[in-house]
Amino acid sequence: MVISGLLVLFLSIAQITLARPLKVFVSILPQKYFVEKIGGDSVEVAVMVQPGASPATYEPKPKQMVALAKSDIYFAIGVPFEKTWLPKIVATNPKMDIVYTQIGIEKRGMKSHHAHQQESKHHYGETEHGQDRHTGKDPHVWLSPPLVMLQARNILNALETLDPTHRALYQANYKSFIVELVELDLELKRLFQTTTEHSEFMVFHPSWGYFAQAYGLEQVPIEIEGKEPKPAELKYLIQYGKKIGIQVIFVQPQFSWQAAQTIAQATSAQIVVVDPLAPNWAENLRQVAVKLSTALR
Repeated sequence: MVISGLLVLFLSIAQITLARPLKVFVSILPQKYFVEKIGGDSVEVAVMVQPGASPATYEPKPKQMVALAKSDIYFAIGVPFEKTWLPKIVATNPKMDIVYTQIGIEKRGMKSHHAHQQESKHHYGETEHGQDRHTGKDPHVWLSPPLVMLQARNILNALETLDPTHRALYQANYKSFIVELVELDLELKRLFQTTTEHSEFMVFHPSWGYFAQAYGLEQVPIEIEGKEPKPAELKYLIQYGKKIGIQVIFVQPQFSWQAAQTIAQATSAQIVVVDPLAPNWAENLRQVAVKLSTALR
């Protein structure tokens, strides 16, 4: 009778434990969208980089470090602040699983010039010997639907490993999410099939390289790694903007727009704000795609 009572008590405690959502941390808002799509009500997601802040320079708040100490899993994505802070986060909670959702993705090199800039040895971003100057790997893998499919698989694997009780739920949600991603990818491909004038678009910060790669486009960045263009580089960008007939320069809330405004004034282009860190990921990509396709016609 005592044993039976203890067994019932143990099972009750186990059920309460299993009923608790997994406490999850992610680096940026779009990841919250991905994790909730797969985890549903079985996850409770907190975001490290707050709206308006930059993943390049973010420093966690004290209350976030406290919350991390109680978390089950951290989904990293390869943004710059993680290099400094992930070791400190691990020290805060050694039992927390760290999952690198970008695993399996071949990163693009972030170049400070493009193929069209090889006509002159003085082109923007070239060395004095005319060679490409690489500035590291592009972390913006969350802006390409095909690459998000790979990230979704990594998220699924982590959730069902840590919480096998809800494996069937996670797998069903994952399959539904993949269908959504495929449909979104096809929708964007159809949209850009009508873009025939040119494929280059100007951005202040080079966030949209993977997006451009997925849909046959090319971004022309004004700055690289947060560095404003020098006067000679700014002059080249104005000349090139006039050459390709840019109508729009895309900027984002996390960076200064000063250089972009200078180019816009000189080329009669409009400044348009697009946010690569918007929380409603799918709808945001649709809106950006419409703005881009309109600007490229």
